[in-house]
Amino acid sequence: MSNTHDISRRKFLQTTSVFAGGLLIPFFVPAGVKRMGLFNAPADASAIAFAPNAYLGIAKDNTIHIILAHVEMGQGIWTTLPMMIADELDCDWNKIKVGHAPPGAPYFHTAFGIQITGGSSTTWSEFDRYRQAGATARALLVTAAAQRLGVQPEDCKTGDGFVIAGNKKLSYGEVAEAAAQLPPPANVPLKPASEWKYIGKGARRLDTPEKINGQAKFGMDVQFPGLLTALVARPPVFGGKVRSFDATKTKTIPGVRQVLKVPSGVAVIADHYWAAKQGRDALKVEWDIDPALAINSQQQWADYRAMTTSKGAVAAQAGNVTAALPKAATTIDVEYTLPYLAHAPMEPLNCTVKITGDKCEIWTGTQWPGIDQANAAKILGWNPGQVEVHTVFLGGGFGRRATAPSDFVIEAVAVARASGKPVKTVWTREDDIRGGYYRPAFLHRVRIGLGTDKKPMAWHHSIVGQSILAGTPFAAGIKDGIDNASVEGVNDSPYMAHIPDHLVELHSPQNKIPVLWWRSVGHTHTAFVMETMIDELAHAAGQDPVEYRRTLLQKHPRHLSALNLAAEKAGWGTPLPAGHFRGIAVHESFGSAVAQVAEVSVDKGTVRVHRVTCAIDCGLAVNPDGVAAQMESGIIFGLTALLYGNITLEKGRVQQRNFHDYRMLRMHETPVIEVHIVPSTEKMGGAGEPGVPPVAPAVVNALFAATGKRIRNLPLQPENLAGA
Repeated sequence: MSNTHDISRRKFLQTTSVFAGGLLIPFFVPAGVKRMGLFNAPADASAIAFAPNAYLGIAKDNTIHIILAHVEMGQGIWTTLPMMIADELDCDWNKIKVGHAPPGAPYFHTAFGIQITGGSSTTWSEFDRYRQAGATARALLVTAAAQRLGVQPEDCKTGDGFVIAGNKKLSYGEVAEAAAQLPPPANVPLKPASEWKYIGKGARRLDTPEKINGQAKFGMDVQFPGLLTALVARPPVFGGKVRSFDATKTKTIPGVRQVLKVPSGVAVIADHYWAAKQGRDALKVEWDIDPALAINSQQQWADYRAMTTSKGAVAAQAGNVTAALPKAATTIDVEYTLPYLAHAPMEPLNCTVKITGDKCEIWTGTQWPGIDQANAAKILGWNPGQVEVHTVFLGGGFGRRATAPSDFVIEAVAVARASGKPVKTVWTREDDIRGGYYRPAFLHRVRIGLGTDKKPMAWHHSIVGQSILAGTPFAAGIKDGIDNASVEGVNDSPYMAHIPDHLVELHSPQNKIPVLWWRSVGHTHTAFVMETMIDELAHAAGQDPVEYRRTLLQKHPRHLSALNLAAEKAGWGTPLPAGHFRGIAVHESFGSAVAQVAEVSVDKGTVRVHRVTCAIDCGLAVNPDGVAAQMESGIIFGLTALLYGNITLEKGRVQQRNFHDYRMLRMHETPVIEVHIVPSTEKMGGAGEPGVPPVAPAVVNALFAATGKRIRNLPLQPENLAGA
């Protein structure tokens, strides 16, 4: 059984060298990877086959050192990836040590061709690579041990970091140096699923102890003698510039060392955070702001609305929707608005930079270390090799720490260069909420024609929202005016195959508000629209929402399996307590199908989500506990956006500041969450993001069952449920 994407075992880089007196197994780099011009890496991957830092290392003390090409930001890969190696290596789980990789071509994503963590792709993309590393190391260790013991390799077995032959055994550490001298085997078979100890079962999280005892290093924890702290005063309107500033009062604050103009604003550099904060508060800045930048949210919605009356770029088309709509017995014409959303990670952005001579060191939590290295080198006028990036734990990413311009990193580099001192540049919560790189705001207009049988015969779907890819290294991915990140989940919806005449159009207006991928990207808005519309069509047809979806999803087994399991576990159709109602949604994203049933009640306009039952078909669940945790976290993330997420602008200024007006879901508001994993032999999919999209439509569909009112504008507004 193969549950992996196509990564040939033959591509595994079967070379060895000595690591700290032990054995080192470099990982393979897929040939023909496109470098995108971000790195000084040769186009031929074989030329970098002996990259010294891409390794599985075994030390003499039997410690297993694993370097991850992806970053740990709470999603659990610090544990999941070592599970793959451990199953093939037969090592002692308690002897594993894990670290983040530095930037470098050997760590490029096996599918994306760059070094990045995102797209819910880590587990499936590394499933072969990490198992192959473990299997190759084990084969070499067995051969070395057999030679020392005077037996044949086939007479040996392995377990808990030892090679065992009869009543004799040697630790991996004892034979590591000898193994490093052996020629690598040409082809090492991987274990069948029946022999897995960890994969599909789980293991104790390797990052838990240090996160509990305070030893884990996040960006905010970086500290060393002589390190200063900076806060930057940035324009209150995106696209604004510094005209002048007066630092007279700022310089009277004890601890303030420097006040410097940098490309992004004015930096106040001090001995510690509080002095920098007080100094910035005392700073007087005159800003140069073009009146054209004074965006107003209400006007923006009006502009977006007007665009839906004109032709957009075609994302999907079948038949002739223009001719079909007038022939419909009934027409639905509705509009949805979904606002800008901030990522709001619990650890605000921060970056420490130390420049010494011709070397720059950076300490930060980043999802994209390679581009940060390249961008830092570019503004310094150096080669990327002169910039060393130390990736630490991320206190949340959600896409915010994966910006193509490396905004918060290059700002920190600019501050340190201007200062001449090592500086940690810190963003306050207000800086983060108002700092941009939001999930784009989107407006959808959906026109559906129903036949006399109440079935949809025509579907015209117009989407308006900024492109995420425009202006990034991925801009080449925009084809014929279509940024797939804006339309994914609509243009490829399984429901569209049942609509003989359909048209999906996209308008991508531009402005100065920086936008970025936000956990589950385009699916954050498209799933909401599609699943609430399907629910509306089910009710228009007088059918049960689950049965209606079953009819439409017969040719989509993953959707169907998740839908059926969620409905079964939620007790769909069984009685509920008085005043409680259910809603359902199912959506595929990042290769996984997720269905969720929400149980809600409404009291005088106040919504209470009591329970969310979730089912996911992600193919093989390498770490089931990790998958469940990601579903739980995605549901909470999605509920937060549904209930509270809203970035608004007035005269170009973001109106929200902190968690009092950009709220997070609190513990007492969090529903009971049940997660069920579909036993599946389908292709592996992701888990980090697919739990987010279905929860909002599931809740809103339940609210319709409770109130008879359709919610089309987010976040939920109490006035929309008044009287319920």
